[in-house]
Amino acid sequence: MPKGQGKQVAQNRKASHDFYIEDTFEAGIVLKGTEIKSIRAGRVNMKDSFARVNKGEVFLHNLHISAYEQGNQFNHEPTRMRKLLLHRKQIDRLIGETQQEGYSLVPLKMYIKNGVAKVLIGLGKGKKKYDKREDLKRKQAKRDIDRAIKNSGY
Repeated sequence: MPKGQGKQVAQNRKASHDFYIEDTFEAGIVLKGTEIKSIRAGRVNMKDSFARVNKGEVFLHNLHISAYEQGNQFNHEPTRMRKLLLHRKQIDRLIGETQQEGYSLVPLKMYIKNGVAKVLIGLGKGKKKYDKREDLKRKQAKRDIDRAIKNSGY
């Protein structure tokens, strides 16, 4: 199965608005027992999450996985830091890329592939405010053109 394919659980829609995504990496994620149950139920929020390289390992911060309802005292903390599983060559490359100014690691989506939770992280360069406005104008113009074509009967 290709990278990014599987049963999609969550998507970070704001990532493409705030960043130019230059490259993507598929990473496994280290979870606790009740977290995978919440993920399968689709109770994940990626809105403010980000990834960071720390001491040769990649960690995912601010990923909100809701507490499992049937969990007991062994339930997990919703926004704890989670380790991402990548190959050493990929981590070394990410270390070099993220040290350049303006580059960040952004989680794009979370999905279940062959029974295992995966996160698609992107290497993104931050957009400036005028870039975001330009993208919105382009999107609106495309919508107007599509609407005009649809209403004209073609």
